[in-house]
Amino acid sequence: MSVQATGRLGLRWTLRNATCPVLNLRTILGSDNVRQRGFMTCRLLCSTHNQTSTLHQHTDLSQYQLQPGRELSIQALLDMGFTDTQADQLLEAATKGRGGQSEHASSTLMALFVLGLNPSSVLKVLEKCPELFYVKGTQLQQRMDNLRRLGLLEGSLQRVVSHYPQILTLPLKRVNTVARFLREKCAFTVQQATDIFRDSPAVVQDDLGQLEYKFQYAYFRMGVKQAEMVKSKLFRVTLEEVRCRHSFLERRGLYQTPDKKGQTLIVNPKLKDILAVAEETYLADIAMATQEEFEVFQKLMTREWQEDEDNDEEEERDMGADSDDEEEDEDEEDMKSGYRQRRKR
Repeated sequence: MSVQATGRLGLRWTLRNATCPVLNLRTILGSDNVRQRGFMTCRLLCSTHNQTSTLHQHTDLSQYQLQPGRELSIQALLDMGFTDTQADQLLEAATKGRGGQSEHASSTLMALFVLGLNPSSVLKVLEKCPELFYVKGTQLQQRMDNLRRLGLLEGSLQRVVSHYPQILTLPLKRVNTVARFLREKCAFTVQQATDIFRDSPAVVQDDLGQLEYKFQYAYFRMGVKQAEMVKSKLFRVTLEEVRCRHSFLERRGLYQTPDKKGQTLIVNPKLKDILAVAEETYLADIAMATQEEFEVFQKLMTREWQEDEDNDEEEERDMGADSDDEEEDEDEEDMKSGYRQRRKR
């Protein structure tokens, strides 16, 4: 028997008894290395099989994947590589919501495993976001593919899903709308928008009006450009926190809004030094103030913002009452539109 034929028989035996479903016999046999090396390839495959994760130690997941509606059980989870404790925790998470276990639970697990997550990471993801149990496996795969098209490649995609799995519960339209909004309304580059999704994935659930206001506040009031916004992870911080830290520095004479030429009389601190640090570090190194001073300022700012909102609401009510008594002509519509635009700014 030739070396090539012997190699083929060895490969068939290895693949028939292996538990890893990702190996493809036709692909492997088509490679030059197999035809040239014979039994050496069999040894390589056996070595690779021995190094696979515990996910593949007990069962053939390809057989399990053929039954997406199969109900989860302790034994099935153990076969997939979970420990006894992890299986108990996962089964509890899968059955405590929406009146029982979802028919999509098994396909959800398969989609997360295909993404490259290990059993421990899968458990953490589903504990953070049990809503994923009720998303079809095909929808999960489509949403992952969409994130890849937006620039989140392997490694980055796994980190995003592990940190913020809620992103997989949102429709494609919502995620793509936010991505387009960042590029068109905020003038971020494609790569910058990708970096925002990677570092601040919760941005996909932010109100677009608030998102635009936060961007404009940093751009116009603070004079910060897009590249610095991305580096400082601006969109991880709430609008109130941005305004409060900036205003505190401004009133202490430590920050100035740049003029039309981008110049200031003092050197402003970097945005990342204002936002991307703990409050203690911000007060000690940037604001050079005490905790008590900052707390008093926060209370004053909260009161000012509340008064402004109350005044705005009162003006809106007055305008509504006037409109009931007057005919809604073009002049009044123009006035209302201008008011809404001023409120937005």
